[in-house]
Amino acid sequence: MLITRRAALALTLATPAFASARAQGSWRPDRPMRIIVPFAPGGATDVVARLVADAAGQMLGQNMVIENRAGGAAGLIGSEAAAKSAADGYTIMIHSNAHVIAPSLVARMPFDPIADFAAVAHLGRIPQVLVINRSIPATDMQSLLVWLRANSGKINFASAGIGSANHLTSEVFRAAVPGVEIQMVQYRGGGPAMAAVISGEAHMAVDPTASATSHIRAGTVRPIAISGAKRVASLPEIPAATEAGLPAWAGAAWIGAFVPAQTPRGIVETLNATFNAAMERIKPRLADIGIEIEPQYATTASFNTYVREELARSAGVLRAAGVKAE
Repeated sequence: MLITRRAALALTLATPAFASARAQGSWRPDRPMRIIVPFAPGGATDVVARLVADAAGQMLGQNMVIENRAGGAAGLIGSEAAAKSAADGYTIMIHSNAHVIAPSLVARMPFDPIADFAAVAHLGRIPQVLVINRSIPATDMQSLLVWLRANSGKINFASAGIGSANHLTSEVFRAAVPGVEIQMVQYRGGGPAMAAVISGEAHMAVDPTASATSHIRAGTVRPIAISGAKRVASLPEIPAATEAGLPAWAGAAWIGAFVPAQTPRGIVETLNATFNAAMERIKPRLADIGIEIEPQYATTASFNTYVREELARSAGVLRAAGVKAE
């Protein structure tokens, strides 16, 4: 049975989350909304943004149009555009944890990732997977480490751009294999970085499971390990880094929705309720690509605290990797 936008909106407005949002202040969008994704199409942030925007748009009865604004360290160009947009709820930024990585890389930030944005909703945690070009004679972490040591100084590691979530986890991997010289090559997003590995232009990359899963299932790249200590349900055959013999390699990406800081509280709470309801609706699809919903960050207050904590954690990782703001 087809569900119209009007019917979807009525169902959403009947949920407890929306009852709470109404208590904060009534807001109903009356025209299409813009979602800025500060990366190229095809990466994990873009994949999640399109899934969530479709469901949330149906609930609000308005189209949510994705606008990819790639460029700059940590998606700086798109983030700056979002920060300077009207604080009326009609422009939303969906970004990864690269949002809080940027201050560790850019000495003169054109905006403050905390003060200039209101944290709306946590849109999931995404474990990272290490993939390699299929021509590399390695099938697991141990044989890959042997190959890396034998080819130190000749290895190209594709990254989704300086300051991206992929870049952060890639730096953690590079630190976990001391003595091996790996050249980090920056691309304009996760999609182009993965394309480089598939073509052989780059040897390897770290990519969120959300965007890497389709390539792994298609057999265009060879997966080696999932970052951290546990496997993911969407790719159960791939070992976690801890069991693969590289416990020092850990980290995950996360994705969130933000609006300009001066956006009225009622609008922020309505958007929070909408995105949370949308996440529940598409939960099976998210699980299929390895995205984990974290209920502890469902409120705007808890997500705001998490964002601040992640800013401090990211700064520590990059300092340890010797990365300096420029």
